[in-house]
Amino acid sequence: MKIVKTFSFDLAHMLDGHDGKCRNLHGHTYKLEVEISGSLAQGGAKDGMVMDFADVKACVKHWVAEPFDHAFVYNRHSERESRLAALLQNWQLKTVAMDKRTTAENMAQHMFCLLRQQGGLNVSAIRLWETPTSYCEYTGANHD
Repeated sequence: MKIVKTFSFDLAHMLDGHDGKCRNLHGHTYKLEVEISGSLAQGGAKDGMVMDFADVKACVKHWVAEPFDHAFVYNRHSERESRLAALLQNWQLKTVAMDKRTTAENMAQHMFCLLRQQGGLNVSAIRLWETPTSYCEYTGANHD
């Protein structure tokens, strides 16, 4: 059985060294779909549920939605992105560092791992919509 909870948040990023317009600082309103797989609970308060949607919401808000919302997400290995992040941090503005380039694909994988490893969720897929017509999906199949 699978359940899916959807979230929305805004963030800024840039793709340093990219050969298109996304090399510039810009933002998106992302839609995040978190898919949880599991068996239905038998008995108790959660009888008949894979997981309570309220529990999914609390975990995703804590580990992903709140930290990423209205933040500058950057690649800590990019000198230019790190310098911009340091400037923002000096102004007490929100930043999130990643160990990879901040593509939708890498962010989806990062969020999947955060929710599984830190949040303890049995995430089976993450769908991250960068625009209303473009999304990526990560299922952890490659175990990257």
